[in-house]
Amino acid sequence: MKQGFDHQKYLEAQSKHILERVQGWDKLYLEFGGKLMLDTHAQRCLPGYQENAKLELLATLKDSAEIIICVHAGDIERNKVRGDLGITYGMDVLRLIDDLRSYDLTVNSVLITRYEDQPAAKIFGQKLENRGIRTYYHRPIKGYPSDVDAIVSDSGYGANEYIETTKPIVVVTAPGPGSGKLATCLSQLYHEHKRNRKAGYAKFETFPVWNIPLKHPLNVAYEAATADLKDFNMLDSFHLDAHGITAVNYNRDMEMFPVIKRIIERITGTESIYQSPTDMGVNCIAAGIIDDAVVQEASRQEIIRRYFKTACDYKLGTVDEDTWQRMRFIMEGQGLKPEDRQVVAPTRAYLEQVRQRLGKTDGVSATGIQLDDGTIITGRNSELMTASAAAILNAVKYLANIPDEMHLLPPIIIEPILDLKIKALKNRHHVLGCEEILTALSISAVTNPLAATAMDRLCQLDGCQAHSTCFITGSDEQVCSRLGMNITCDNVYMNHSLYYTM
Repeated sequence: MKQGFDHQKYLEAQSKHILERVQGWDKLYLEFGGKLMLDTHAQRCLPGYQENAKLELLATLKDSAEIIICVHAGDIERNKVRGDLGITYGMDVLRLIDDLRSYDLTVNSVLITRYEDQPAAKIFGQKLENRGIRTYYHRPIKGYPSDVDAIVSDSGYGANEYIETTKPIVVVTAPGPGSGKLATCLSQLYHEHKRNRKAGYAKFETFPVWNIPLKHPLNVAYEAATADLKDFNMLDSFHLDAHGITAVNYNRDMEMFPVIKRIIERITGTESIYQSPTDMGVNCIAAGIIDDAVVQEASRQEIIRRYFKTACDYKLGTVDEDTWQRMRFIMEGQGLKPEDRQVVAPTRAYLEQVRQRLGKTDGVSATGIQLDDGTIITGRNSELMTASAAAILNAVKYLANIPDEMHLLPPIIIEPILDLKIKALKNRHHVLGCEEILTALSISAVTNPLAATAMDRLCQLDGCQAHSTCFITGSDEQVCSRLGMNITCDNVYMNHSLYYTM
């Protein structure tokens, strides 16, 4: 894929900007918006951006920074799941701690926000304490966020536990939105000023990008990614009035800015240095864009990918009709249609060919993979494997120049796996998924040089686009994701079964 973004140039600009913000403060509380790691949305929209860019940046500041992780008690209680990873917010906190430590970054503590004695949150906090992780609890503040008098008082922020920190930069992050990062930063500001320390606040942002046009596909792709949150981009009128410069921000920051400004001014007793929500942000994404045309096209493709995901989520009942309608409006606003994703039409055409050949429509699916050279490799489901598994096998055979009719998985390897699923595990539907097929391929590679060559080509699927003509299993989706493939699905069930869908 052609690069449109200079990763190193961005890191240099962003770290410089953060260090400039620290100047003049004893301590800077830096709220990290978006994903701290595995930011695959940014990676897809900005070819050349690396998914752990924020971690890399923090690693350069590790001597000056420590990290507080926030998690909403209600999200722990509800077992809220991160859609991209398939794990709960609680588990993601543990993952964050491990990953941050692997970069030699200091994790100060975990803060459980809006705590109201929820049993699951209490157990989670005790689990953290038992593992030696400092854990704090903040209860809801009556009147938050509008009643500034109540918030900035001994019964508001003053009632919160103060989190002791030692480094000049305190990064406040969370598993997802709504975890209380902003409230945590402002609460800490209150306590710092009570202790006569000069502390400041800033927000590390990626999207929307403030200094590119409002309707630039990169900013629109952010709207598509957050359609379920009802977020939308808008011009920052505060910034225009204060500085005479057009800037892009989003609705929640715009709505909250006057209140945040008043809270900061009440805490510090002085006029805020921030005249707009854009002023609060530290966002140097535009400095890394080296080919705007590449970024625009990548962002359009991301919008289409989000369209497919929203369509599937709506069919599954996990998003409402308003979100689905909004996603359709975003597509229309950019003049896009699903078939603008190049892998879609050939995969659907292949499905029709298979249906005609088999003489049936129910229980038939197809998956297509678009390789780097533009070639689209297809596969269909069978009594042996899923369509996604077949497409991956066909793709690595093509990349290894292995004839399509040559089998890489001998019966001596496949039959024991099928026996395990049918006889021992008593699975009603026993087709092999991507992980099982790749495991079988790795075993075959021990004695079969062609299978070994095919295994070596798996890395070439990283960054490839793929499409399925129906919903795929969660297991297959995770394997595709781990291989680096960007797969979309039509919002169609492969058959009429309600539970046994595969």
